[in-house]
Parts: sequence; structure tokens; C-alpha cells
Amino acid sequence: MTALPRPADPMAAVAARLRRRALSQSRWSRASLLMGALIIATIVGASLIGPLVGWDEPYQQDFAAALLPPSWAHPFGTDSLGRDVFTRVLFGAHIDIVFGLVTTYIPLVIGVVVGGLAGYFGGWLDATIMRLADFFIAFPLMVLVLAIVAIMGAGLLPAYIGILLVAWALYARLTRAEMLVLREQQFIMAAQGLGYSTPRIFFRHSLPNVVRSALVFSMADIVLNILTLAGLSYLGLGVAPPTPEWGAIVAEGQPYLRTAWWISTFPGLVIVLTGVGFSLIGDGLADRLGGEFRISA
Repeated sequence: MTALPRPADPMAAVAARLRRRALSQSRWSRASLLMGALIIATIVGASLIGPLVGWDEPYQQDFAAALLPPSWAHPFGTDSLGRDVFTRVLFGAHIDIVFGLVTTYIPLVIGVVVGGLAGYFGGWLDATIMRLADFFIAFPLMVLVLAIVAIMGAGLLPAYIGILLVAWALYARLTRAEMLVLREQQFIMAAQGLGYSTPRIFFRHSLPNVVRSALVFSMADIVLNILTLAGLSYLGLGVAPPTPEWGAIVAEGQPYLRTAWWISTFPGLVIVLTGVGFSLIGDGLADRLGGEFRISA
């Protein structure tokens, strides 16, 4: 009598399927991080190397070379004043990316600390901070920036002030929600039972475990802040010409869209590419920092 084959273990099949899925997610997160970092590193590296290798100055005018189409000499063509658009886009990265980083990570630090305090201690402190955060979240950002521009005039400083006043609130609310769950965890209670000081528990054991969500969200926030500055400059309320800023370059090329499309198109594509780069980094961080599985290669 031949022995019947043993039925496959369903739990083993489920475990194998989950492992394959986890490995696939791990590979994608690595690829996403690599692609995003490569895109951002290329843009930043080119903007930093440009002045060192003697590329044209972004303000250098050559009326004899005005409105030239893309070529080897001018990869992005020239504008109505004969300025090299490629050079202006690279120099514009200094302004836009620095603006995005500053207006993202200063509010992140403030919001994580304030939101962490609100979630950890609760009570009147929690109620006060959250009502203040709700006020800033509900307040239209663009209206606030336009009001500051009306008072101080167009430029980078009003955009910095407007975003820094508001952006911390989202990080505070996100961190507070994480802290409400974290403070009930066993290791926090164990630290309290061991007699550790409140500052040590808060800064050493609590904040490092709630900052992950804020870091993932910051990747999308950088893109939104860069787009905000580009939009303000496009409207003539941000960086004033002839400063090479991406939104301002797009606005300068608007009258020539039919005859010199490259003036607005290439800066717009760089803005999109920068957004894609930071979004890929955010996707990779979300998978690697927030995933349930930790599979080593």
C-alpha cells in the first residue's frame, strides 16, 4: 500500500508568502531610496559643481544669443536676454532646495518637541498646544504669506516667516498622536518604575520612537514648500528678478511659450523631478522605518 502524500502545512505556506512579500517590499524600499537619493544628489551636486567648473554666470547677458533653442552650448536654451537657462536653473536650486529644507526641518524640530510634550503630559498643556495647532492648521497658508508680503514687501523673508509660523502645527499633531500611544507602552512604564528622570524618559526613550512618522511626512512637506516658493515667485511675490529662482524663471518664459517654450518648460521639469526625488525618498523611508517586517538581505 502506497502512503498518501502529507498535506502541505497551511501555516508554512502563509509564512513563505509573507516572507516573499516582505522581501519584495524591502527591495522596493531600497530601490526607492536609491533612486530618490540619486535624483536629489544629481541636482544638488550639479548646482554646487557649476560655479567650480566655470559655467556661465546666471546674470550674464548676451543679446546676440537671445531665445536660442536647446543645443550643446546651451542645453536648456537661452532666454529673452541671452542668459543661459541651464545655468540659471542650477543656480536656482541653491535658493529653492535650501528654502525647502529650512522651512521643513526647523518646524519639524519645533513640532516634534511641542507635540511630544503635549502627548506625554496631557492635561491643560495638551489642550492649549492642540488648540493653538488647530488654529494654525485651519489658517490658510497662502493668505498668511500674502498678508506678510503686503506688510513687508515681496521677497524670501516673508515666505520664510509665513511657512515657519504655520508648518510646525502639523508635526505637533502628528507627534502628539504617536506619543499618546507610546506613553502607555511597557518600556516607558519600566523606565518610570526604575526612577529615570522625566527629561531622560522624554528625550532619550520617547522622542526617538515618535520622530519616524514626522521624518516620512517631511519628504512631502519639502516638495510642498518648494512649490509654495515657486508659486509666489511666479506671481511676482517671491524672489524678485533677475534672481534665478525656478518659479521666477518659469514666469519669465510665460510670454514666450509659443516661440521659446524651453524657457518655462525645463525649469518646470526640474521642479517636477525634484518632487519625484523627495517623494521616492519618502516612500523608501516609510517602508523601511514603518514596515512590520525586518528582512535582512
